[in-house]
Amino acid sequence: MRVWDVPAEELCRVHLLGEHRELHAVWVILTQNKRGYRNHPETKRWEGKLAALYIRHGELAFEMGRRGYNHASDLDEALATGAAVQTELVDSLDRQRQMLRAKPCDCGKSN
Repeated sequence: MRVWDVPAEELCRVHLLGEHRELHAVWVILTQNKRGYRNHPETKRWEGKLAALYIRHGELAFEMGRRGYNHASDLDEALATGAAVQTELVDSLDRQRQMLRAKPCDCGKSN
C-alpha cells in the first residue's frame, strides 16, 4: 500500500492508477472505520489529514484526466476534515524517487 508524495505527473501509468486505487482504500478505512490495513504505516500517516488526502486525490484525478483517462470516483468533500497538508512521510521525497526509478517502469520519465 502506497500513497506517493512526489508530484502525480512523475508517476508512470501503473503507479498513477495504482496509487489512485490505494488512496481510495485508505479513504474508506479512515472514513468508514474499516479494519483492513488500519495499522499500516501508510494508513496511519493520513489519520487526522483527510483534507490532505482529498487534495492528493484531486491531483491524481487531474493527472489522470490530463492523460486521457476517465475519472468517475470522486470522494465526499464533506468528509475531508483535518489538516490540509501532509507533513509525515514514510520515506523522504528523494528516497521515493529512488524507489520509483529502481522499478521496471517509466516513473520519473516524461509521461
